[in-house]
Amino acid sequence: MPTFFIEQFGCRATQADGAALERQLLDRGCTCAATPAAADIVVVNTCTVTASADAQARNAIRKLHAANPAIRVIVTGCYAQRAPEELAALPGVSWVVGNSHKPQIPQLIDSLSAAAPADSANDFFPAVALLPDSTVPFHSFVGAQPIAPPLGNILTGSIFDRTEFLSAPVLGGEGNHTRPTLKIQDGCDSRCSYCVIPFVRGKSRSLPPGEVIREIQRLTESGYREIVLSGINLGTYGRDLSPRAEFDDLLRRILDETAVERLRISSIEPLDVTQDLVDLFAGTDRIAQHFHMPLQSASDRILAAMHRWYRAEHYARRVELIQERLPHAAIGADVITGFPGETEDDHATTLAFIERLPFTYLHVFSFSKRPGTKAASLSNEVPGTVIKRRARELRALGESKSAAFRHSQIGRTLRVLTLCANDSVDSSRENTTPALSTNYLKVRVNGSFSANRTLNVLISGETVTTLVGEPILSCSASGVGLDPVGASLR
Repeated sequence: MPTFFIEQFGCRATQADGAALERQLLDRGCTCAATPAAADIVVVNTCTVTASADAQARNAIRKLHAANPAIRVIVTGCYAQRAPEELAALPGVSWVVGNSHKPQIPQLIDSLSAAAPADSANDFFPAVALLPDSTVPFHSFVGAQPIAPPLGNILTGSIFDRTEFLSAPVLGGEGNHTRPTLKIQDGCDSRCSYCVIPFVRGKSRSLPPGEVIREIQRLTESGYREIVLSGINLGTYGRDLSPRAEFDDLLRRILDETAVERLRISSIEPLDVTQDLVDLFAGTDRIAQHFHMPLQSASDRILAAMHRWYRAEHYARRVELIQERLPHAAIGADVITGFPGETEDDHATTLAFIERLPFTYLHVFSFSKRPGTKAASLSNEVPGTVIKRRARELRALGESKSAAFRHSQIGRTLRVLTLCANDSVDSSRENTTPALSTNYLKVRVNGSFSANRTLNVLISGETVTTLVGEPILSCSASGVGLDPVGASLR
C-alpha cells in the first residue's frame, strides 16, 4: 500500500476533513509518512476563503513538485471545488478532487498505488470533469460540458447534492495536541454576499447526536479533558436531521452522557446566541466561558450589503447578555474591513462599537474578492492602502481590548488546562508550564507540569501577551484545585 501525507490548509472544518481521510487511509492499510518528501502520494487539502489562501495552496503544490517530481499530488478541498481547472493545470498535480467527491479519495489512492497499472484510476472514476449545472451561481461551474484532456484529471460535481458527513477529531501533530477538535456540522444555508464557503461546502448538514456522543466518549476514554466542537455554521446544528435536533439539546446530552471535563464551542453566529444557550453556559463549569461571534461590521448599511441577518444593536444585545450572566467570559469577533462601499464613517462606527463593548479579542480580515460571490461584482472598491490602514487601526484596538481583559484577571483564580510546550503559548519563561483558561487566556503556570492537567491558578501578573500565575496545590472543600493525577493521552 502507498505511503501518504496530508498537507492541511484552512479552517477547522477543512482540518477535520483531512483527519477523516487520514483515518480512512490508515484503516485501508496505507502508511502515513512523516514528511511530504517521504510519501508516495501527497493530498493537498485547500482553503479558498481569501485570495491569499489560494496563492498559498498554489505555492505549496509548486514546491512539492519541485522538491520531488515523482510525488503524485492530489488536490482537494474548497479551492479544488471552486476552481478545479486552475489547480489541474499546475505541474505535478495527478488529480483534483472537489469537496463533492472528497470521500472517494481513499479509492482513488488505491488506484494510484505503485502496484496498480498506470491508468487504473479510470476504472474507478471517469476521466472527465463532472460539473454541476448552471443553476449554481458560480462562474467556474456554469455549464455541464466535460473538460477535454489534458484536464481529464478532475473529479468534482455539485456540492449541493452531497449528503455525506466527512469528519474525524483533529488531534494535532504527532498526537501531542491536548485539545482535539470535533467537527459536528458542515455547510451553510446562508448567502453572505462576500462568502464563497456555501458554494464549495454545500448545504448545512449535521453529524447525528449519537455519533457525536460516541466520538466524545472515545476521546474522553483516551484521556482528553477538553474537546472543541466546530462547524461551518455551528448554531444551525441539527436542523437538517429527522427528527430535528437543537444545538443546546445536544450540549445537554453531551454533559449528561459523557465524562468530558470541558467543552469549548468554536465560532457561532450572533443570532444563535440565545438566552437559553447563555443560561446553559452559565449553569455549568464544564462548558468553557468563551463565545466567538462573527461581527464583520457595526455599520448597519454595510451589514445589509453583506447580507448579514442582524444589525449592530441585535449583536450588542447578545454581548450584553453574555456579560450579564458571565462577566469574565471571553468574547471574540471576526471583523472584515474594506468591504466595497465602506466609508470612513462606516469604519468609525465599527471602531466605536467595538470600543464600547467588552470584546476580549478580534480577528481582523481585509476584504478579499471571491469569484462568483455577489460582492465580487460591486464596483465601489476601497483602495488597498485605505484597507491596510483600517486593518491596522482595528488590530490595534483589538490588542488594546485584549490587554485590558488580561489585566482584569490579575488576582482571580482561573481553572486552566496545561498544554504541550508547542501549543502556542509563550515559552520564553523557564520552569513554567503553558496553559489555557476557560475564558481563553494564555497562562504561564510557575512550575513544571505534564500536559493535559487541570488545575486552579492564582493569577499574579502578566507579560506582553500572557498571564502568569501560581498553582493552588491543595484541593478546596468543593474538590476544585490541582488535579494531582491527571490523565495520560493514549
